[in-house]
Amino acid sequence: MSVVRHQLVVVGGGLAGLRAAIEARQRGVDVAVLSQVHPARSHSGAAQGGINAALANHPEAHDDTPEKHAFDTVKGSDYLADQAAAQQMTQDAVPAIYEMEHWGCPFSRFDDGRIAQRPFGGAGYPRTCYGADKTGHYLLHTCVQRSLMLGIPFYTEFFVTRLIVNDGVCAGVVAYDMTRGGFHAFLGDAVIMATGG
Repeated sequence: MSVVRHQLVVVGGGLAGLRAAIEARQRGVDVAVLSQVHPARSHSGAAQGGINAALANHPEAHDDTPEKHAFDTVKGSDYLADQAAAQQMTQDAVPAIYEMEHWGCPFSRFDDGRIAQRPFGGAGYPRTCYGADKTGHYLLHTCVQRSLMLGIPFYTEFFVTRLIVNDGVCAGVVAYDMTRGGFHAFLGDAVIMATGG
């Protein structure tokens, strides 16, 4: 069995996995992504609706805030969501959208050039940012391109079969190479599982 070592191993090449890998790489971490398919083919590309952030670009949302977004998020979860996590996510949503825009994500636009927003289920304001009916496709390809620019290696067509655990700490994964056959150990100081739902 061959052994590959990176500081961080991300399992899953969809939006969550790519975004985690990008963040790690931008912080100087040696990171790699393992995926059953090339990340550009992940199921994240099928998402159509949009992504919420309290940009307050829509005329009916001029007073929208991350706090109101957090309230809608917690309410939509029947109050089961971790409220601190919801608050953090909605605070981070606004700069995350502008970061994706900066990286080249082609969001739909209002006539004045601002990122378009529309109503979507569960939101008290029209805060859903979108790219026509291809939001997931646009976000995914933006993250793939960013990953390539940063030199993040993709190990595609690898199927993770087990975690490597030493003294209760995950130290990597064992994955089967679906193209050439054979098992490989991917060792890391940390492993992020971002394999979808």
